[in-house]
Amino acid sequence: MAAASMVFTDCSSPAAARLIQRTTPLLLRTAQNAVVFPRCLLNPPRSLSIHSSSSSPSQLSSASIVNEKLEIVNKRLDGKKVAEKIRGEIAEEVLRMKDAIGVVPGLAVILVGDREESATYVSKKKEACEVVGITSFEVHLPENATKQQVLEAISGFNEDPTVHGILVQLPLPRHMDEQNILNAVSIEKDVDGFHPLNIGCLAMRGREPFFVPCTPKGCIELLHRYDIPIKGKRAVVIGRSNIVGMPVALLLQREDATVSIVHSQTKNPEELIKQADIVIAAVGQANMVKGSWVKPGAVVIDVGINPIEDKTKHSGFRLVGDVCYKEAKEIASAITPVPGGVGPMTIAMLLTNTLISAKRIHNFQ
Repeated sequence: MAAASMVFTDCSSPAAARLIQRTTPLLLRTAQNAVVFPRCLLNPPRSLSIHSSSSSPSQLSSASIVNEKLEIVNKRLDGKKVAEKIRGEIAEEVLRMKDAIGVVPGLAVILVGDREESATYVSKKKEACEVVGITSFEVHLPENATKQQVLEAISGFNEDPTVHGILVQLPLPRHMDEQNILNAVSIEKDVDGFHPLNIGCLAMRGREPFFVPCTPKGCIELLHRYDIPIKGKRAVVIGRSNIVGMPVALLLQREDATVSIVHSQTKNPEELIKQADIVIAAVGQANMVKGSWVKPGAVVIDVGINPIEDKTKHSGFRLVGDVCYKEAKEIASAITPVPGGVGPMTIAMLLTNTLISAKRIHNFQ
């Protein structure tokens, strides 16, 4: 079979957008204090779970918050429904923490520039924070801000005891050193899970990261919530970005799946994909994965969020995933819709990570 013609892009889609809201002034500090190293590099952080009468201890990297499983209806893995339930659980826990020790989890965002797309998606995170009772903070810098200004903002949040999670809105302007800036976020507040030490711990057996990137974590949580087995299954991840592809492959390995990664240099990718029991598509190309590529009975998680022209819509476009939903749904046993699949789960995992951080910092069970 001839190799399929594919164009791969870095899946830094709206799923990776950040939360933003201005609520209190920021105390700026010098950039010399921006890089904060963890207190326990040799000892992995204790696994934490959201308190629930039906919950059991869970690993930070993947395990579900509660044991209740959902029924798959019409082959649809409803991320919106699952995320709504998780938000309810988080809200209860935030209130319990506030009543017990007087602490409210805080999430801070640093936004550089005025990208309209970012503003649209971060508003959803702002609403989610308000719903669950998490306090949000913002520093909004102009497009031409210097690296020093961004590092000072990060340093201030690193040192602020009311802030338990820090996000740097991506993408940054071209003149910014993204790697250096992300590395400046304290690993203990890196709720996006992008710090290299978090990713390194995720990749190592016997180590636990402080946080797992939100979109990959949301993919695995969705599988758990629907009681879809992963252990022993053959999984194919399409795409190898630092944001989704690579960390979700590591999470699947932690779940004892046999994992293959399909990327721009893979020969005959459709043949590999068709062998998969679980397919996670995170490549950023509309309708790339055809129904004929899907193994009968496979589970498909579609991370892609791609606008395509649609003159019937008021906006002139509609959103589709990386998988041709109509075709794949006829073949798969379960599939996530776009929108309404992975996107809401990403937001829910961001809130979860922020709560986990606050509990850890204040040693609250």
